[in-house]
Amino acid sequence: MHKFGDVILGGIFEMNFFTAFSEQYFTSEPNDPICHGFDVLGFRQAQTMAFAIDEINRNSKLLPNISLGYSLYDSCSNLGISFRAALSMTSGRGEPFQFNESCYGYPPVLGIVGDSSSTRTIAISSILSLYSLPMVSYFATCSCLSDKRQFPSFFRTIPSDAFQVRAMLQILRRFGWTWVGLLVSDDDYGRHTAQSFQSDLAQSGGGCLAYLEVLPWEKDVAKLQRIVGIMKKSTSRVVTVFAHQSNMLDLMEEVVKQNVTGLQWMASEAWSTAIVLQTPSYMRFLAGTLGIAIRRGEIKGLREFLLTIRPDNDTLRSQDNNLVKQFWEHIFQCKFVSPGMEFEGQTQQRLCTGNEVLRNIETEFLDLSNLRPEYNVYKAVYALAHALHDLLQYVPGSGLFNGQTSASLQGLESWQLLHHLQSVNFTTDFGDQVSFDENGDALPIYDVMNWRLLPDGSTEITNVGEVKEMTYKIDNLILVEDKIFWNFESKKPPKSVCSESCPPGTRMARKKGEPVCCFDCIPCSEGKVSNETDSTECTSCPEDFWSTLQRDHCVPKSMEFLSYKEPLGISLTTASIFGALLCAIVFGIFTYHRTTPVVRANNSELSFLILLSLKLCFLCSLLFIGHPKLSTCQLRHAAFGISFVLCVSCILVKTMVVLAVFKASKPGGGGILKWFGVMQQRGTVLFLTLIQAAICTTWLVSSSPTPHKNTQYHNDKIIVECEVGSTVGFGVLLGYIGLLAILSFLLAFLARNLPDNFNEAKFITFSMLVFCAVWIAFIPAYINSPGKYADAVEVFAILASSFGLLLALFGPKCYIIILKPEKNTKKALMGRGTAIS
Repeated sequence: MHKFGDVILGGIFEMNFFTAFSEQYFTSEPNDPICHGFDVLGFRQAQTMAFAIDEINRNSKLLPNISLGYSLYDSCSNLGISFRAALSMTSGRGEPFQFNESCYGYPPVLGIVGDSSSTRTIAISSILSLYSLPMVSYFATCSCLSDKRQFPSFFRTIPSDAFQVRAMLQILRRFGWTWVGLLVSDDDYGRHTAQSFQSDLAQSGGGCLAYLEVLPWEKDVAKLQRIVGIMKKSTSRVVTVFAHQSNMLDLMEEVVKQNVTGLQWMASEAWSTAIVLQTPSYMRFLAGTLGIAIRRGEIKGLREFLLTIRPDNDTLRSQDNNLVKQFWEHIFQCKFVSPGMEFEGQTQQRLCTGNEVLRNIETEFLDLSNLRPEYNVYKAVYALAHALHDLLQYVPGSGLFNGQTSASLQGLESWQLLHHLQSVNFTTDFGDQVSFDENGDALPIYDVMNWRLLPDGSTEITNVGEVKEMTYKIDNLILVEDKIFWNFESKKPPKSVCSESCPPGTRMARKKGEPVCCFDCIPCSEGKVSNETDSTECTSCPEDFWSTLQRDHCVPKSMEFLSYKEPLGISLTTASIFGALLCAIVFGIFTYHRTTPVVRANNSELSFLILLSLKLCFLCSLLFIGHPKLSTCQLRHAAFGISFVLCVSCILVKTMVVLAVFKASKPGGGGILKWFGVMQQRGTVLFLTLIQAAICTTWLVSSSPTPHKNTQYHNDKIIVECEVGSTVGFGVLLGYIGLLAILSFLLAFLARNLPDNFNEAKFITFSMLVFCAVWIAFIPAYINSPGKYADAVEVFAILASSFGLLLALFGPKCYIIILKPEKNTKKALMGRGTAIS
């Protein structure tokens, strides 16, 4: 189809389905009937280009005083024919036609609109790029065509498959479909889409492929049975198909045979609006399909232009006759008879008169409610026109035209048009902006379509949203979910996951040999949590925190120490207070009976000092109970060490005095008592106590005990304890007490058989024996007791040794004072022995 103009634009459209191959294919005459199976929609796309050029010619603002013409070719859905058409236009050896009454020749083509197939476009564009001839496709979507190094002169008004894939993935993410089946056609479109889909799916981490199958071009029943069998067995409920209508027709026949229901179909733009698939037998399975479609547009005046097409006598004699005749015969189901040929006997169809009225017949050719490829053709023609307009209005500065003020029609070159096409930017009457990025791709935008099954059994495809490419947004999907029809009993989106989401408190553990979407949910171990769904790992809680039973968040660890509120703490506190009270009672008894022989015997002052030190021993045990602080940690061992040394040193002095008195009672021993006077006894006690005070001071200054949060004993608890700081200091403190206790025990043991009715050395021996036994047993028990129990053992040792000393030293005396007062006399106390002064 040709039309004369000052500038000619070429076009390649699929106006026939099939090609009759023959050996004379490349040598056949142009009018040889090698194409048949008329495609009325392809013819409408070609007529849309003719309409756009006619509209531009009537526009006084765009290309004024310049007329555009066209030279349109039929690709017959065949690479060879389409390639021959492109070479003919590129080389200037195409079909000659009548420019005007006096001019007949070859059209000077500056740009081409086409083709509809990615495979054919790849082949054609690679050749056109050698001539820098711009080609603007309205339907070729292969992402490989965005490579400007291979296809520098290629542009398109349809989004590439790369964006189509991203748009599809956004829909999958919106509904949480992570387990998806993928079917693709066996061509460049399918292969590049599969590669892009897998790559983007892996990068986004939004899902996995349950299976990937290639649909055969020919109707291979065995292969289709295998593919549908895989779909039927798979746990994936979502099937994404990047294929053509013909592929889907073959596939759906097998789907119907095997009755594969319960699937959510995702349609690519190649079949998302295919009316041929909307039959009752197929819609039982395909209803609810979601797909993306080329942007729908409105072209004002196109219907009136299409109604002007008719095979009148002038047209029948022109070179446009063949396609117009095929169109007319297809629409009206009639047959034209060529001049000089007999019609009778050739066909049973009625004759075409050429006077049929196109307006009176219902045909999809005139249904312009869903203009999608046609809208892209319309934008492609206008893109070339705007580039030509910019070229002719060019102001010098870039050096393209060697200083000329504007380009002339005689000197136009295709590479000049290519340069201006890159910077085209205009808005259609429908409100869409048209421009090309650095890859020659137009601003990507898709409509989201939904296949609805209406109550009366009819079907419709409705627009439920759109998706645009915007660099500042991750998700550009606008979806009206309330309008979506779901072909399931629940009337809700299906679930399509390989494994259910892992709740908080668990982590995903991938199943060996399976995709990453297939996993087990493993509970987090103690001390680790996951507070999000589908966590890949559990995070450890901070040192002072621990995980809950649900392992979904961390809580502060419980603080454990020997508390006043727990039974053990209460018991020890009670025993400590009782011991201190008992010391106070004994102190009161001794004070009241201070003039009696029992009290006065063997320096009553030391007895009162022992009672005071024992009371301090009982009370210092309280420092081991309660929340450890720096002050209590520093004070507890110092108070304990000094109190016990004071007590044991008094006992030691008492024992020494007993032995000294016994020695003095023998001949020649009178002088020994001068070393054990009252002042000497006080000085000895003070000196021995000061040594312990010096040990404690050195310990506290050099390496002071401090409170410490111990997490080693229990993972879920913090044991608050006092670190001794220096084990040497603690050992010296205990060793010094033990040294004095052992010395007291040895001296008392030597004096145990003194010839007195009331020999105090026996009770000192017994008390020291109890004291040493308690503290010897304390050491292993303290070392092996964790946390608060170590403090409890130490408190118990303090209380046990204190009670042992109190009862052993003062129990017998209190018994005599209170219950046996008759024995509380000097005579009874002296007995056979020498008086004790």
